[in-house]
Amino acid sequence: MRELELDATLENLAKVFDFLKEAFDIADMRPRTEREIKMCVEEMYINITRYAYTPQIGTATIGFAIDKDNAPPRIIITLSDSGKPYDPLQHEDPDLDLELDDMPIGGLGIFLVKETMDSVRYELKNGKNILTMEKMIV
Repeated sequence: MRELELDATLENLAKVFDFLKEAFDIADMRPRTEREIKMCVEEMYINITRYAYTPQIGTATIGFAIDKDNAPPRIIITLSDSGKPYDPLQHEDPDLDLELDDMPIGGLGIFLVKETMDSVRYELKNGKNILTMEKMIV
């Protein structure tokens, strides 16, 4: 797994995307799959920058691996931080039947990540929040 550790700030989002570009080039993905992954990584990375260490700034680590040994091949992306323990997958999915004005603020991004990626899992290990997302490369 290749990894990048950086200060968890919004200003470093461009560095996260530059790092992902390397994965996209190796995997030779369709542009749509790249956009979907970028959206999911952005959502989860921004959550780290806003909530994990508030009001301080901590670090975040993003990693990727390309698994071409299985069919279909897939990309595995991890985001980790040592901030406040938080499992985003426990957040209740929004009620999409509500009118837009009646929907509570928050949680839609996490829902979109769960719906977009093929697999999303969370673990708290050695004081670190670790979110692993997988997407088939088709």
